[in-house]
Amino acid sequence: MHRIDRSHIGRELSVGEMAARSGVPISTIHFYEAKGLIESRRNKGNQRRYPRNALRRVAIIKVAQRTGIPLAAIRDALAELPEERTPTAADWHKLSMKWRAELDDRIARLTRLRDQLDGCIGCGCLSLKSCPLRNPHDRLAEQGPGPRLLDPG
Repeated sequence: MHRIDRSHIGRELSVGEMAARSGVPISTIHFYEAKGLIESRRNKGNQRRYPRNALRRVAIIKVAQRTGIPLAAIRDALAELPEERTPTAADWHKLSMKWRAELDDRIARLTRLRDQLDGCIGCGCLSLKSCPLRNPHDRLAEQGPGPRLLDPG
């Protein structure tokens, strides 16, 4: 009969174990901690020790980052979760609902940008009256810096 080693269950993780289990480099674990996304404590040897629920938090951070959610927004959302327990499916649902409108807006802007670029990529002229980049006499400067026509914000 094959025995499964469960000695790790319930104990805290070293930074190396966090990195190995979460799939992110040690430097990223330290970065997340410095940004207030996860927390550790120091043991008697002054080594970082992470609670097991930090693995779930890192997973949430990774998924949120892949969708383009800024770290500041991720930190704010995680700050609403209880520190003493692993985030649940209900917690994830709550977080994802907050980010849904932002993601929908980003998708719409990117789709609009892609569709507008289809007509001018490669022409390089910027003189066609229908060119989405055309801005004679810099008339849009009053609206602020950046690409006012392609990405109105």
